[in-house]
Amino acid sequence: MKSILDNRPELAHEVNKVAEVAGYLWQKGWAERNGGNITVNITEYADDEIRNMPAISEVKQIGVTLPHLKGCYFYCKGTNMRMRDLARRPMDNGSVIRILDDCASYVIIADKPVQPTSEVPSHLSVHNYLISKGSPYKASVHTHPIELIALSHNKKFMEKDVATNLLWSMIPETKAFCPRGLGMIPYALPSSVELAEATIKELADYDVVMWEKHGIFAVDRDVMAAFDQIDVLNKSALIYIAAKNMGFEPDGMSQEQMKEMSVAFNLPK
Repeated sequence: MKSILDNRPELAHEVNKVAEVAGYLWQKGWAERNGGNITVNITEYADDEIRNMPAISEVKQIGVTLPHLKGCYFYCKGTNMRMRDLARRPMDNGSVIRILDDCASYVIIADKPVQPTSEVPSHLSVHNYLISKGSPYKASVHTHPIELIALSHNKKFMEKDVATNLLWSMIPETKAFCPRGLGMIPYALPSSVELAEATIKELADYDVVMWEKHGIFAVDRDVMAAFDQIDVLNKSALIYIAAKNMGFEPDGMSQEQMKEMSVAFNLPK
């Protein structure tokens, strides 16, 4: 069976990066069962043949109208699909969708009629926001990093920028590679409109947000960059928890040291 990836090396490269990241998420224990989602805007790779591909599904309603997504294409992890399986067979465990002209519905065009993640309305709402702001970000990743989620079970870390400053202070690379920090969103029902709206609001100031007692949602230029931000933040959480397990409160970098980092590397203050 012919795949949409055949003879399209750039598109295949992007989907293969999704598969690689899916493998990392599983290996790290951040993607139990079918946990987590990945959605990538692949519109730039849509050639005439892709634009003329017939639907292989009935028309699906998004549940919200997203005017900036007209004619866009996305690769989406499938609902109930496992990251460990996507890592090995991305086109058997995900699909390519086309947003229709009403901006409120989509069809699956390749490779198989795999229904996208149940959180596709939230993911597409975020992509609609990114396009509206002229953002270069094309990928969104939701996953369940153990140590970061553990921090969210303590209310003090849910206060604005408390977790950000703690995580920045654990190791210089966190400030360098996650310069916008970590936004915090109080618990909301997974897949709900309220959670999607809260996420979009936080993405005005952050690239990575914590869904309290649930997981992380990150956006970036591609799926690997989004993963890297989560990975760096979770490393800082691990350092903090390791110090606590050794019986002491870690000193962390001082505010002066972090300001020095910001100046030296031209980072946001």
